[in-house]
Order: sequence, then structure tokens, then C-alpha cells
Amino acid sequence: MKSFQTCAVLTMLLPGTAAFAQTPAPFVPVTDQMLQNPDPNDWLMWRRTLNSWGYSPLKQIDRKNVGRLRMLWTRGLGPGVQEGTPLVHNGVLYMPNPSDLLQALDGATGRLLWEYKRPLPEDIGKHIPFPAINRNVAIYGSNIIDTSADDFVTAVDATTGKPAWENRILDYRELAAQETAGPIIADGKIISTRGCEPKSGPDACVITAHDAKTGKELWRRRTIPKPGEPGDESWGGVADDKRWHVGAWMVPSYDPELKLLFIGTSVTSPAPKFMLAGNDKKYLYHNCTLAIDAETGKIVWYYQHVVDHWDFDHPFERLLVDTAVAPDASQVTWINPRIRAGEVRKVVTGIPGKTGIIYTLDRKTGEFLWARPTVQQNVVSKIDGATGEVTVNPETTFTAARQTRFVCPTVNGGKGFQAGAYSPLTNTMYYGLQNTCSDVTSIADKPQLGVLYAIQNKNRIAPGTDKVGSIFAVNAETGKTTWKFDTRAGAMSLVATGGGLIFGGDTSGMFRALDQDTGKVLWEVNLGSAVTGYPITFATGGKQYVAVSTGTSLVTNGLNTLVPEVKPSGTNNLFVFALPE
Repeated sequence: MKSFQTCAVLTMLLPGTAAFAQTPAPFVPVTDQMLQNPDPNDWLMWRRTLNSWGYSPLKQIDRKNVGRLRMLWTRGLGPGVQEGTPLVHNGVLYMPNPSDLLQALDGATGRLLWEYKRPLPEDIGKHIPFPAINRNVAIYGSNIIDTSADDFVTAVDATTGKPAWENRILDYRELAAQETAGPIIADGKIISTRGCEPKSGPDACVITAHDAKTGKELWRRRTIPKPGEPGDESWGGVADDKRWHVGAWMVPSYDPELKLLFIGTSVTSPAPKFMLAGNDKKYLYHNCTLAIDAETGKIVWYYQHVVDHWDFDHPFERLLVDTAVAPDASQVTWINPRIRAGEVRKVVTGIPGKTGIIYTLDRKTGEFLWARPTVQQNVVSKIDGATGEVTVNPETTFTAARQTRFVCPTVNGGKGFQAGAYSPLTNTMYYGLQNTCSDVTSIADKPQLGVLYAIQNKNRIAPGTDKVGSIFAVNAETGKTTWKFDTRAGAMSLVATGGGLIFGGDTSGMFRALDQDTGKVLWEVNLGSAVTGYPITFATGGKQYVAVSTGTSLVTNGLNTLVPEVKPSGTNNLFVFALPE
């Protein structure tokens, strides 16, 4: 058992913050029922709900009064790559900091209730390239649950910060994996995903389930087929220990009715497929949506979005929506001819990968329904509407080392780790995307551990615009763009609210509220650093708050090189806003 430390530190109140602000309510243990139907005041997981909508029904802050929003309190966060999501329960805000630092704060005042820093081994950086990233945590019973940089699943008491239990998932020295995203809780199971380092081989590329009360492992599922398993043939005879890097490094979605998890996967290493068994193979299950039985870990169905030669991962959030399906052919490029227009379907939709293409699939079966591009892309030339089979543009692939191809978007997206949102008020999905292209060069002729993707990129803003970022609003029923908002800097994560608002920031440090219906900017503030964290909204003591964090990340740094006049600081901070009394 490792040694632990827990410390409590009080913070000074900002001017104008009442010293007698309401104390957080008594702790109420969190159940599966609460996670599946959360209190509107709470934000109990990464995107608030298991369907990954990033939507809160709170509406105290609305179109009419959002212009009066003011910063209430702020707090500095720990050093490192900062892409955190606050979790809020009963007025207590739990903030995951980089490098496995967790803070519990009074949501109304910012007062530090407790702080826990998990000790990490000194050699962690030798085995895990980016051990500092910690995007989210989960809550169950009386514990805050996370996955650690050194590949443990851990629990600490939500009221004290004291360690409750931990269980090793992988030995980071032998099977190194990037735990950059935390878990969700699906019917009492901790579901966690991870990236995986090529030197570790395919056994590090796993999705796992653990008992949420004890941390006991229940199942693990490789994202690369073993020899003899279904999908093995798609690797064209590549030896099992040379099947590298199909990770699932973002957060799953879950349908409690179907008992299905929806998880996305990444590119192989190397990315150009001529270095493996040829460009004609599929290399399952890379760049797929996996529908996984939450009880057993069995893959029920899969859909491959693209055979990837450029590090165009597809691990991002899947939106689970029940909607009429009536794609408009004037804007939707690829449509299943069997669709009966207007039929209500359970779908998994959204933008799962860096291409920026929206895919809508049947949630029960994986049947392809429709797809359309958003930002400029040239890697997918065709999708067969009847089968969903994707054809890659051969002009963007490689057949040998030192070839250069013009490719849109880039490794930073299109879509990246930044989350979109869905509002049931408008049946519309909202995404912050990037208008980028790149000259991509293959730099090796065979797989080698010292060259992760075996490509080099020279990025630029996409032709025809000088704006890096765009927010797209796309109707989930028709696939039509209802509005678009462009910004010189890169566009970051979004949250939708019952007040008819979309909150989101950019890589210059601007944080805005937009009208869900029109995209009109109703309020904005400069936070000084790139808005790298996931915004949320919550309520306590009858008052609604909006929280967001800033800092530095690999993606924001990359996007800001395209706009040299954009020079935000790299300060990691948490900001909380509310309407004045």
C-alpha cells in the first residue's frame, strides 16, 4: 500500500464575497439512480449525464440577464497540462488538478475544504509521456473515484479527502498507459479508458470495469483483437506484439436501458498503414465506435469511421439522443437510402473524431444512418450510405517514406479533446472546431518505437479563411447547420443550459455566452489564459453558478502558433461566475 497525504488549507475570500456564505449542505451518498437522473443543481460527471450531452437544465441565468454575469471567485490550480472538469455535488466543487491533485471547494465561496495529492513515483515521466493531464473524476457512494497517472483506480472520501482504496490496473513500467481521462460510473461499475504506449504492446490497450464500491476488477477488454479473435484478420498477419497504440483515451457514454457503453478509439502506431500490412487493411478496432456490453465487456457492434494514416483519432464523446431522423440532402453528404424520414430512432451521434465529420448511427445496432462534414476535410472521399463503408481519399495516403501530402484538418482537429454539447431545447448539437490543414510527411519506412506516429506536420489555417475556430450548431434531426460563429483563435469546449445559452471559450482566453438559437454573443470576458478546461454550471443555495478553468494544453499551444498575435498566458486557474445580488 502506498503512503498518502491529505492536507487542508483555507483560502482568503475575494473582495465582495460574503464571509458568511452558506456552508455546503450535508453530504448525501451518490447512487446509480442519482447518476442516471441527476439533480439539476449538480454536475456529477464529466458531461453531467451519462449520455454526454453537456447540458444543464438550470435557467436562472438566461438570455435576458447573462450580460450582468460577474466573476465571483477564482483559484489557482496546480502546474501541468490543465484540461479539468469540475464535479459538483450538494454545493461542493471537486476539481481535478494536473498530476493527481484533487481539491474540494465550497462552490459558493471558493473556500478550500480539503486537498489531496496522491504521491506519484519519481520515474513516472520515464514511462508516461504526459502524466500531468487529469480531465475528470467520478463520484459514487461517498467516494470520489479517479484513475491515476501510474495506472491505478483510486477512491478518496468525498467529505475528508482521505484515501479509501486503490487497485492497480496496469504496471506502468511494463504496460505503460496514459490515464489522461477519468472514469464514469455505469450501474455500479467504474468504466475507465486509456491511451497505450507502443512499447507496451496491445495488452496495455484496454478498457476496464471495476466494482464502484470496492475497486475489484470485473472485466477488461482489449481494443486490438488477439490472434484467432474476430478482427484478427484485419491486421494482415502483423504479429500480436507489433500491434501498437489503439487507445481509448477519452470518456465513454452509457445507455442504462440498453446496458451499452459507447467508446471511441485512436490511431495505430505508426499512422501510415504502408508500414504495417498495407493500406488496404482495416486494423481493427482503431478509429472505431465500440458498443460494449457493460456487464461482460463484450463488443456488441462496432463502426469504423476511417482507416487513419495521419493521427486523426476518434475517441471523443458520443452523444446519445432519441430523435426523429430526417437528414436534409442539401447539407448532409452521405445518407442511408433505407431511412424512413421522420422515424424516431435511438441514435449515437456527434463528431467522434478529428476529421470533424458528424456521424449518426443506430444506437442498438450500429447501422449507419447519415454523415456530413463540418470544417474542411479531404481524407474521406466517400461513405456508402447503404453499408456505412468509408472510402479514404488515396491522394492523402502514403506508400513510402518521405512522401508529403496536403491534408485537412490536422492532428489538433477538426475536433479535439474539447467537448461539444447537445441541447434538448433545440435538438441541436454544438461543437467548437478548428479550420486547419497540414503538409504531412511520412518519416519512416517501417515501425519503430522511437517514432510514435512516423509523420511530421507543417500546419496552417485552412484555405479561404483567417479564422482558426468555428462553433457549429447542427440540428440532430436534419443535419442542417442552424448557425456558425467564427473566431480568430481556436474554439474550445462548450456547455448548453436551460436558459437558452451556450457557454464556451477559446485559445486566446475569451469566455463567452452565446444564444442557442442564433449564435449571437450575449456576454464575454477575457480570462487571460487559454480556456483549456470544460465549462459547467451548477446551483447551490438557490443561486446558479458557471465555472470554467484556464491553463495550458498541447492542443491550445499548437493552435496558437497559427495566430501569432494571440499571446495568452499559460496560467492554470479556476473561475466561477454568478449574477450579482
